[in-house]
Amino acid sequence: MNLNGGKLRVTDGFFESQKEFSMKVNAKYVVFSIIGLTSAYVMYHNERFIVDSSHPAWQHYGPFKWWLLPHAVFGAIVLLFAPLQFSDRLRQRFTKTHRVLGRLYVVGALGLAPLGAYIQYYQERTGAPRSFTILAAVDAAMLMGAAALAFLFAVTRKIALHRQWATRSYAIALVFIAGRFVMGITGWELMGIEMVQAIIWSCLALSVPVADVSLHWKEIRAALSVRTKPAVAASPAVPEPGVNAA
Repeated sequence: MNLNGGKLRVTDGFFESQKEFSMKVNAKYVVFSIIGLTSAYVMYHNERFIVDSSHPAWQHYGPFKWWLLPHAVFGAIVLLFAPLQFSDRLRQRFTKTHRVLGRLYVVGALGLAPLGAYIQYYQERTGAPRSFTILAAVDAAMLMGAAALAFLFAVTRKIALHRQWATRSYAIALVFIAGRFVMGITGWELMGIEMVQAIIWSCLALSVPVADVSLHWKEIRAALSVRTKPAVAASPAVPEPGVNAA
């Protein structure tokens, strides 16, 4: 800020920083609003049988329902608590709460992932292919690994690395939502187990790159906005009057 004629004048840099902050906040709200809407769709379209004991889906899930219950609890912890970890206000004003919720998220991820893999393995008894079990195991390993690294870097106070791995972990956890959302709105869930696996593999493969794009979005925008300026050729020197060239 500058004083000009006894009046306070805010420099352009202040407005630019405020605009950048506003865009960041708005982008965060948009992203989490989309995640919330897609999650609500998936909960209604795919998971409402959990609260309806007469739902026909229980004929399929009945044999392993007691494995499904803790899996659902851990999944709810992950999906509900993870967005709160990205709140700057919560992290700055309620640091202890942020840490407690972070630990609960890690516990949820470390419980959710192996149970999901085991449930998929259990379903081989009813005809599910081994390839689906491998997919579930890879998904579980990625989720547990990312969550564990996020926790490790938080404990060792390497905050930048902690945020990166926390974001990647959440992106991997959202494969559960993304895959079911895509299959539900397209109807591809009715095209056989091969199509279901292909969609989930695709979401899993894209999860970490998408997370990294969100982490480095500012740098990506800056790189794309760079315009190379053509070099200006230097004008030949004009000798002054009365001066002879050597």
